Order: sequence, then C-alpha cells, then structure tokens
Amino acid sequence: MIRAVVFDVGECLVDESREYGTWADWLGVPRHTFSAVFGAVIAQGLDYRETFQVFRPGFDLTEERVRRIEAGQGEWFGESDLYPDVRPALSELRAAGFWVGIAGNQTARAGEILREMKLPSDMVATSDDWGVAKPDPKFFRRLTDVAPCRHDEILYVGDRLDNDIRPAASVGLYTALIRRGPWGLIQQSDPEAEKIATMRIDSLRELPDRISILNAAMH
Repeated sequence: MIRAVVFDVGECLVDESREYGTWADWLGVPRHTFSAVFGAVIAQGLDYRETFQVFRPGFDLTEERVRRIEAGQGEWFGESDLYPDVRPALSELRAAGFWVGIAGNQTARAGEILREMKLPSDMVATSDDWGVAKPDPKFFRRLTDVAPCRHDEILYVGDRLDNDIRPAASVGLYTALIRRGPWGLIQQSDPEAEKIATMRIDSLRELPDRISILNAAMH
C-alpha cells in the first residue's frame, strides 16, 4: 500500500513562469523569446541549461545565481507562485493519514523559502541539502532512507519523465506524472510515460481518490 506521497517542486508545486521570466530579464532578452528557446531545448531532450548557452555562451548558472543575489535579485518565489491545488491536496493527503514529503532539485535557498511557507508536509529536502540531484537514483534512495516506510510504499509525484518518473521507478517507487509545465506537457505523449508511470494526473487534487483506489486494489 502507498503510505507516503512525496512531491517534486518546480512545475509540480511551484509555477516557475515568473522565475524563468526573471532569468530572461537578467540575460537581457525578451521573455517570450527565452520561453520559445526553452521549449525547443526541452523538446529536443536536452538539458534545460542549454537555453542559457544560446543567449550567452559559457554561461555558468551557479555563478550567475551568486551574481543575482549580490545584485539584490536572488531567487525568490512565494504563495502566488504555488499552483492553486497545492495546499488543498497536501492537506487532504495528510488528513487521510499519509506521510507527505517535498523533495526536488532545488537550491538550499529554495529549501529555506519552502520551509518558511509552511506547506502541509512532514519533510522538505533539496538536492543541495542531500548533495545529490535527480536523475541520479541515489537521490531517490536517500528519499527512501528518510521516509518512515518501505520504498514500495512511496508515491513520487513529478512533472518530468526523465528526471522524476524514470529514476523513481528504477528504485521501486510508485510514480505519478502530472501534466503541467513545459516538461509535463511536452513529454505527456511519450509512449514511455504510459508504460512506467503508475498514474498520470492533471491536478494534485486527483491524488487522494486515485491512491485510495490503488490501495484498495492491492488489498
């Protein structure tokens, strides 16, 4: 049975449209141009960071994050950037007795922001915290170490087939692919999504009922 539900952050809980817009501003390119190249990079199956190389060859994301902080334009997101189904879904899952975690490829700063938001969760962890990032299976093994149940009792929810669903499934986790954000929409028609994802959803609000049905079937 599924006893724990763990969520990715970007485009699963947080709409990153504004954040990517600020990167376009930082690069000095129109936001719609940045978005167009971003989508093209993802559609080709490339690392999203290649987008920055198109506009500024040699761009180092880590260095530029530091420069943005020094310029008073550091990474930030808030309540208005959460998808509207986030708090209701997480609250309902916790009320139903599930252990709820948040774990994604995020900076330590993003982790601090998430904790300050006091989302209905039992854990918030980032790749910076753990020193390992998705799609490395070690990220998901670390998740199984901190969750209060077996690996085959965890459902991981993410928007990316490559970074979330495939590696989570490889270590024996149940998976839910949410169809939103650039990756979720571009990868939704990939035949592999239907084969390896335990479920595909359009909203986090679907999770309580979908999990209940799945758990009942496993009894």
